[in-house]
Amino acid sequence: MAKRKARGLSFEIDKLTRSIEEVATGESFPTLMLPLTVTDLKRVTKKNGWLFNWKTEFMTAGRSTYKLVMVAEPDMVHGLVCFEVKEDHVVMHLVESAPINKGKGKKYDGVFGNLVAFGCKLAFEAGHAGNLGFLAKTKLVQHYIDKLGAVHVGGNRMVINTPAARYLVDQYFPT
Repeated sequence: MAKRKARGLSFEIDKLTRSIEEVATGESFPTLMLPLTVTDLKRVTKKNGWLFNWKTEFMTAGRSTYKLVMVAEPDMVHGLVCFEVKEDHVVMHLVESAPINKGKGKKYDGVFGNLVAFGCKLAFEAGHAGNLGFLAKTKLVQHYIDKLGAVHVGGNRMVINTPAARYLVDQYFPT
């Protein structure tokens, strides 16, 4: 298989919430992170407004792809994320909010925060002290530092380390 060029992630953290929050009302809805399924792939397509080819991420060996859903609507995907567990950290390869949660008319806030927090949770569960790495678009490096407590480690590489990861996990996945 040909090696794909690494790309920087471009996502903006709108708001850190406890789950996802309806923009119009401020009402919070409990969420679940579930593995993406083959059935889901038929709905998360460019034809349906998604920007990325999630089938590629889903099929890549060594990676795990997850969907964010509301407990009350488990068939409605609100966001997607792809991770790879490495020897000492977890890598977030791709992340995307559902088309209804993008732009000025978006329906819910907190999607990206939820997806990133889940990556930190996976990193804690894997014994990696919550360390989550990702490549950022250059123009968003400072945004990730400010909103997520990420650390810029050179080039476009970013890491969310233990203290920031603990904060995010506690925010989205309280015990």
